[in-house]
Amino acid sequence: MRDGALRRIGVIGAGAWGTALARVMAMEGRDVKLWARDPNLAAEMRRLGENRRRLPGLTLGPNIAPTDDLAAVADFAEVLLLVTPAQALREIGTRLAPLLPADRPLVICAKGIERDTGRLTTEVLSEVLPGRPLAVLSGPTFASEVAASLPTAVTLACDDAVLGGSLVTALGSATFRPYLSDDPVGAAIGGALKNVIAIACGVLVGRDLGENGRAALITRGLAEIARLGRAKGAKPATLMGLSGLGDLTLTCTSQRSRNYAFGLRLGRDGKPETGQGPQGIAEGVFTAQAALALAETLGVEVPITAAVEAVLNGRADIDNVIAALLARPFREEAQ
Repeated sequence: MRDGALRRIGVIGAGAWGTALARVMAMEGRDVKLWARDPNLAAEMRRLGENRRRLPGLTLGPNIAPTDDLAAVADFAEVLLLVTPAQALREIGTRLAPLLPADRPLVICAKGIERDTGRLTTEVLSEVLPGRPLAVLSGPTFASEVAASLPTAVTLACDDAVLGGSLVTALGSATFRPYLSDDPVGAAIGGALKNVIAIACGVLVGRDLGENGRAALITRGLAEIARLGRAKGAKPATLMGLSGLGDLTLTCTSQRSRNYAFGLRLGRDGKPETGQGPQGIAEGVFTAQAALALAETLGVEVPITAAVEAVLNGRADIDNVIAALLARPFREEAQ
């Protein structure tokens, strides 16, 4: 077992990512309670010893206790990993508020922007759980690879360097390597916007517009993320790191990415569909609208995000949107 003060881990959310994180923590000797919203799923995991719905074939191990009792997890855990979808974060935080002591560290593992308010995940938690110590865990991760102990590096962003160091020690392992950052806002922005750019990349490939186009879209998407990040106070170095460029690259180049796969189907079929796919929720479907509204409030130009939002909400045809992006005026690359 690795040294560290935080040995009892609560994981809120039993999707693929939450289950993978629970498995990583348990393999390092930590005791983990894994909360599932669905009581049937919690019972099924206890009976089968695996999450057959999301990570079939990978055992949970004896250190993981699946449960649907949120209070039991809150009472047990020395640190809570919040791995619910971003759009459910406010509700979960509100439910946790009366259950948690004021000094309980919370690690946000959700990626997105709240659709109804335009709030970042950090802002949502600060509203419903004021004064709690917060961190953001983000980076290029496929849950199945993390669960299988394949090498993974992520950003662990925390304003408090001492707490951040404790969390890195508690959550890290030989194959799951958190790199400490002091920029939770940058980590949250990068993790949210990359999903929108991944949908755009999927659409482009679905339309057979080539790898040159995808490379350009990733690069200009990163510029778009950086502009919005600067307006929110993010540090440029964060967006060039694992939670920015790293996550963007992975998400935009593999069909194992829910958002890229969603965009690919959209590009081939030519019409929007629900954000719920066989791999889970494509969070970028919800983030596009929220990110565009946030950018407009801040006076930031985000043409790729605007194009994705217009297609998803049925206000524009895919081919017309692509033509409009290609017809944009030439400009300096640094802009």
